Amino acid sequence: MKLSRYEQETIVNYNAGEQTATVYTRDKTVMRKLDTLVDEFPDIYKLTGQDKISKTYSFPKSYVNYRKPRRISKEQREQAREMMLKMNLSDSKQ
Repeated sequence: MKLSRYEQETIVNYNAGEQTATVYTRDKTVMRKLDTLVDEFPDIYKLTGQDKISKTYSFPKSYVNYRKPRRISKEQREQAREMMLKMNLSDSKQ
């Protein structure tokens, strides 16, 4: 079944009273990432349900992460730009 981009949702659910988070997803990219984690860390990540278009996973809610946006200075941005230019030039010479 082909889902629209809007229908390819992911829902993360947890509460203060439990230590487990549940992720319901219809997004194939998220499924692939979580399937890899289930394969690599079966004692932590569990596939708890699936149907034709979705999968549900559970894992410790401490693994749900929120991060601040990365902030770099103008100097750092310029250094990164110069480094990328050098890398592109050296790649084109090979």
